[in-house]
Amino acid sequence: MTSDAGQSRGGPLAGLKVLEFAGVGPTPMGAMMLADMGAEVVMIDRIEPVELGSPKTPGFDLLRRNRLVVKMDLKNKEALDCALALADRADVLIEGYRPGVMERLGLGPDVCHPRNPRLVYTRMTGWGQKGPLADRAGHDLNYIALTGALHAIGREGGPPAPPLSLVGDFGGGALYMAVGVLAALQSRQSTGVGQVVDVAMVDGALSLMTAFYGGYASGRLTLERGTNIVDGGAPYYDVYQCADGAYVSIAPIETRFRRELYEKLGLPADELLGKDGPAQRHEVKPRLAEIFRQRTRAEWCEIFAGSDACFAPVLSVAETATHPHHVARQSLPVIDGVTQPAPAPRFLGTPSPAPRPPRRAGTDTDAVLPRWGIDPGTIARLRAASALD
Repeated sequence: MTSDAGQSRGGPLAGLKVLEFAGVGPTPMGAMMLADMGAEVVMIDRIEPVELGSPKTPGFDLLRRNRLVVKMDLKNKEALDCALALADRADVLIEGYRPGVMERLGLGPDVCHPRNPRLVYTRMTGWGQKGPLADRAGHDLNYIALTGALHAIGREGGPPAPPLSLVGDFGGGALYMAVGVLAALQSRQSTGVGQVVDVAMVDGALSLMTAFYGGYASGRLTLERGTNIVDGGAPYYDVYQCADGAYVSIAPIETRFRRELYEKLGLPADELLGKDGPAQRHEVKPRLAEIFRQRTRAEWCEIFAGSDACFAPVLSVAETATHPHHVARQSLPVIDGVTQPAPAPRFLGTPSPAPRPPRRAGTDTDAVLPRWGIDPGTIARLRAASALD
């Protein structure tokens, strides 16, 4: 595979230089977002074998797309100096280790900022850089468990349901990391100096819950799962099984949209409206469920086509690419044989470049390091010491 390091790819973040220390989950997702928007992201990966068929096999680890990848042993002193030299030339540094790890490596902000005062030093953790849990291991489910989010998700009478890793890792982590980076860069515009951005997934997940904290304080939100409007408590905000075993979703919260739903279902709207809230769920839900079971998902899609009843089929990952809306918006391109989501959001003035597939570690070493100021002699010595690949 040839490297296109150094070639401008366009996008709203074109010209931004990001140094990423390889991690898992939200760290690569956040870096992917910046790279999708045109930033040049150089990932320093570990020197270790990758098991074939694992999610990290190049080509399928989509969170690593759009990167220029260098493989480096940071336990080697000269490799460490090389990493510092790269940080000297970066606008943004991203790391996702436990608190203190970068300091022990000699790559902490106390070292990097005196050398590069404009650096936006971004730290991704589950619990944050400080606090009683800061140095403890955890994963998405643990972080959202402490925010009220996990407790709120699930069916009435049932246990909390893990919502994939969307709320902690990717919502509370990656998205807040990207926002934090962009805010710090904007601050740098006026102050001339960078800063440390402390991104904690538990903080981000708490922030995502802001509206629900307000709902609880006002008394509008109950603590019992499946009894509120947007947690499946309302008959008109739920999923229903069809005759073929597939599912559809309905969510017409507004009265005018709900009226349209009931009319499409052949139900008396005037009779139901105002008597179809969470308090009536045990009477109204079975009634809706029985109607939806009478037709297949495809038939319901035809009935609701062009409707404002807030209806959509529940699609699997395998089905999404053929949906007409995604097709029209080119939302799921096929890159190197792998169907994947297109960059988001979309920019009309400075469109994001077409994504490049994930690259094998070391692919871009010879192109990236010299352009980032590393001399050929250093590169040769690192290779001879097996500290660079």
